[in-house]
Amino acid sequence: MGIIADILGVTMDGGTQGVIVSAISRRANLSHYAVLEKCQKLIDAGLVESMKAERNRLFRVTEKGIRFFQEFQRFQGVMQGLNLRY
Repeated sequence: MGIIADILGVTMDGGTQGVIVSAISRRANLSHYAVLEKCQKLIDAGLVESMKAERNRLFRVTEKGIRFFQEFQRFQGVMQGLNLRY
């Protein structure tokens, strides 16, 4: 879940323009192929969308992804408040 949150956070920072795989890879500390695999799962879930821009493949968060990320952050806050690890 932490990796998914990292990827969603990076794509949210990219805004409507989206972010390239290498930016996600650096910030989430994942290999290029791991990012592609995780992003495909997020696309299948409707949390992220993919688009082409020149030679690059860009990823951007969807409205559903933003809501999921916000709810996940609330969950993290509750867990930390209760001093529980998840």
